[in-house]
Amino acid sequence: TYTRCGSISSVFGQQQQSSSALNLTPLPKGISPFEKSLSKNIDIQGDFRKSSKRAIDAAIGNNMKRVEIEFPPLLGGSQSKSQFDDFDNIQELDKNKEWTMQLAPTFLGEKEYQKGRVWMIFPDLKECELAKAEWAGQRYQEATFTTIQAVTNYLATGENSGGGYDAPWGENLMSGLSKIMGGKDGDAGLLGDQASLDPLVEGENSPARLWLVIQPGNGGPVEDWVNCEKMALSSPDTTMVVINGALDKVRGGFYPAVFFPKLAATVDRFWKKFEPAFYLKPFSDKGVYGWLYRVYPEPWQVHLEIVKPGKDGNAEVEYMLVDTMDEKPIYDKVVSMLLSASQANK
Repeated sequence: TYTRCGSISSVFGQQQQSSSALNLTPLPKGISPFEKSLSKNIDIQGDFRKSSKRAIDAAIGNNMKRVEIEFPPLLGGSQSKSQFDDFDNIQELDKNKEWTMQLAPTFLGEKEYQKGRVWMIFPDLKECELAKAEWAGQRYQEATFTTIQAVTNYLATGENSGGGYDAPWGENLMSGLSKIMGGKDGDAGLLGDQASLDPLVEGENSPARLWLVIQPGNGGPVEDWVNCEKMALSSPDTTMVVINGALDKVRGGFYPAVFFPKLAATVDRFWKKFEPAFYLKPFSDKGVYGWLYRVYPEPWQVHLEIVKPGKDGNAEVEYMLVDTMDEKPIYDKVVSMLLSASQANK
């Protein structure tokens, strides 16, 4: 029996049960900002991928068509960065691209995902071009390389498409400038090389079995999120997996409806229907640290991070499973749980 949300007082009167004792996936190692020496020397993102693959398979097995993957993409490796470090959107996008490029081949063991039926959907043409050049191996190239714009335009002719591609402000201007600069040689490629797009051919690599959509909207145009809904409407039998698309911001009202009416219209009818398959989010508020964690189909886990002085001046980090629950808790509830757990643990 899982300890439910709201039962903090009953939890700390006895020794805390571990994730393993409850048959839950334990928190990945090295994720704490106070464990940098460890995080730099282990493959944290590889662990994330393994858990994500297992969770995606389970979600697809339960006929889930809208799947969310959310995690800190910069943790791990020699350049490991936590939520407290400085980083920009380009670094984040590069890591999400790298992570997804390594996820795609893990599906190739099953025939239904072969011959380009896994689509790598990039937020823009330049990212597609870079990925295709950087990941030239056959196991990576077996996926279909494309973009949100290309997929939306390809599917826009369907009767359930919901209309054509919603272009971000200024894109048409940049596209026109690129063509002018290209002169007789054609497009100068300011927005990327069109040749990097794989053809989408009905009966060959289309319809896709799986869409891996890389960081739509997050740090880019809000139209990405609008176009994702159009894609899904046009191909309802294709599983859409969104990787680090900042869906909490979309669902949580970060973008006011008065300024973003098209995006606001998608929230209840589309984005709130996504199933978080692999979700790992750090919390740092009111002097407590912790994590909200979930690997589908398991329940949600809330972990308190306890930092103590260690040997040689290095911090020692312990994690305490505070509670589990079937429904995702809101931000304030997680903070309240962590505060109660922290006070009870003193």
